[in-house]
Amino acid sequence: MNIFVARLDPQTTGESLQELFEQYGEVVSSKVIFDRETGRSKCFGFVEMADDSAGNEAINALNDSDFEGSSIAVKVARPKEEGGGRRGGGFNRDRGFNRDRDNRRY
Repeated sequence: MNIFVARLDPQTTGESLQELFEQYGEVVSSKVIFDRETGRSKCFGFVEMADDSAGNEAINALNDSDFEGSSIAVKVARPKEEGGGRRGGGFNRDRGFNRDRDNRRY
């Protein structure tokens, strides 16, 4: 089971996160996410647990609990979206003009 953990203290490490979740069962992996450009913690991470029932027990016990000075949020992680994660946006070809309105004949 993959678990999302948010509102982490900026000093929290993957190792300390693993120790927290090991109280509830076998932890396959744990990681805190860092910004690539600044190297600073994004204050969230993921924990993968071998057993779903242990994962659910950890979620129920740890959600809204205090960990390393922060009240953490713990829930089941959603699967990563396909296509790179970003939606829409990008180059605005019509530069903000409404083609239908601007091409009307009066």
